[in-house]
Amino acid sequence: MATVSNQISSDLIWEIVRNNNAYVVSRRTGGGVRFSRDPLNLKNMHTRKYAGFVNEKAVGVVPNENGGVKILSKKASASQKPAANFTSTTFHGGKSARRPLPTRLPRTVTAPISVRSPSSASLPSAVLSVPSSLPPEQKLRGNKAKKAAAATEESS
Repeated sequence: MATVSNQISSDLIWEIVRNNNAYVVSRRTGGGVRFSRDPLNLKNMHTRKYAGFVNEKAVGVVPNENGGVKILSKKASASQKPAANFTSTTFHGGKSARRPLPTRLPRTVTAPISVRSPSSASLPSAVLSVPSSLPPEQKLRGNKAKKAAAATEESS
């Protein structure tokens, strides 16, 4: 994988390698769409935004050998040291990964992550949070309003 140098910007690296690198997959069907096989590219789109091998920080999810998943993350501080550039966290297939997920995610993920508990104790609060009233009915306008007014006058 390409390492990002302090002397070379990641934008310049992308401009150099965007047309031919080991991860690009070009298809003639579908308007010549281009995909990526980069393990650090979560959307598999061949764009600068999602290219994990170019960006200083990246997170990827790959299947584990014995079931489960492995979360790879890239450290920006170790971009010049390829051996220390990656950290990985493994979630085994036989264990439930819902409970420990927020505490074991790599530190590069900054967006708030919410994992709801499937317990029945949280169900009533979820049901109560849904508004029970319906939105007000749309007021008739124009010809429809005139026809409705004429219909109510005829019936009375």
